[in-house]
Amino acid sequence: MTEKILIVDDEERIRKLLNMYLVREGYEITEAEDGAEALELALENDYNCILLDLMMPEMDGIEVAKRLRREKSTPIIMLTAKGEENNRVEGFEVGADDYIVKPFSPREVVLRVKAILRRASETSFIKQETTAKDIIVYEHLVIDNDAHRVLADDKKVNLTPKEYELLLFLAKSPDKVFDREELLKEVWNYDFYGDLRTVDTHVKRLREKLNKVSPEASRMIHTVWGIGYKFEVNEL
Repeated sequence: MTEKILIVDDEERIRKLLNMYLVREGYEITEAEDGAEALELALENDYNCILLDLMMPEMDGIEVAKRLRREKSTPIIMLTAKGEENNRVEGFEVGADDYIVKPFSPREVVLRVKAILRRASETSFIKQETTAKDIIVYEHLVIDNDAHRVLADDKKVNLTPKEYELLLFLAKSPDKVFDREELLKEVWNYDFYGDLRTVDTHVKRLREKLNKVSPEASRMIHTVWGIGYKFEVNEL
């Protein structure tokens, strides 16, 4: 099936430019010129990815992402201006998966979209080539990668694609310490030259979601001060 992308920006020039490049790659494109229209479309339709401008009149990208995350985990790439660093961090905190700084190269956007869609595909679909279940089991946490499901103390935890990928990556290497640069490279799946707080905000949000259903599961994501993070497992 053709993958669907929603482009949201109040500048028609940017929407048309992105539309042209993404259509060339075979994607089905829908455009929205403001946040309210974008939120309505995103809730009523199933998109594979949303390119979301951060600064828009009336309802900005932060508010759109916040409201959308209450209902869906569609991957979101924020489009931001250079001087909006604090807003970008806020965007990660409300559920954005990536950001691209304006002015940008359309080719870079295409590569970022492909990377996110590839990662979502790798972790969303049941592997047909094996009968063995791809599942990780710890005392307070179960990650069923076949079903793309996380259970903390037998309660389902709803995660965005990037939160899920981060948790899965850490859980596959218990007690191994990863620095932020390594996590950006491995989890985001491409050379990423953005703010290292990208990792921090995702870890913070992941812990908060786990903590709501299982404080014990949340504490398994351990901060190694001055270095990065690890998935800490207590012996049963």
